[in-house]
Amino acid sequence: MSSSVHEQARALLAAADLENFDRGQHAWLQAHLAECAACRDYQAAAGSVIRALRTQPFAADSDLVRTTLVRVRARALELRQQRERNRLAGAACSFVGVSAAITIPWSWRCLEWIGAATSAASWLCQVGFAFLWIAPALIVSAVLLARGSHLAHDGEHPWQ
Repeated sequence: MSSSVHEQARALLAAADLENFDRGQHAWLQAHLAECAACRDYQAAAGSVIRALRTQPFAADSDLVRTTLVRVRARALELRQQRERNRLAGAACSFVGVSAAITIPWSWRCLEWIGAATSAASWLCQVGFAFLWIAPALIVSAVLLARGSHLAHDGEHPWQ
């Protein structure tokens, strides 16, 4: 047999714990192992090494544990802040939608009445309406921007 066949069999054996290969590859590997004593020996040796490594206890030193805890806590803080920002953004979007639904008809009638009472140009009333229509979104955007800037500066990570 050629060395590429043995290399392919060893590659499949090495990946056996990591990947699920299809039935054709599995059948080919089983047939090859039935014929090839060298690859069977490789499979047995690799299996015994893997079993030996899995039985060895692993102990982490205190620096690794401390660093990992700091990073995990920092990531948890980041996720909490992101969740808070998302909640704030959702509340702001709801506020803008409700306020727009309530104030748009009222402001249109109000500006129409003011325009008729003062004989103001229609374009002036339209500009006023556009401002009143956009104002809640601008105010909420400014608040969110200020809040996000505040979180970015107060939530700085101690390890950076």
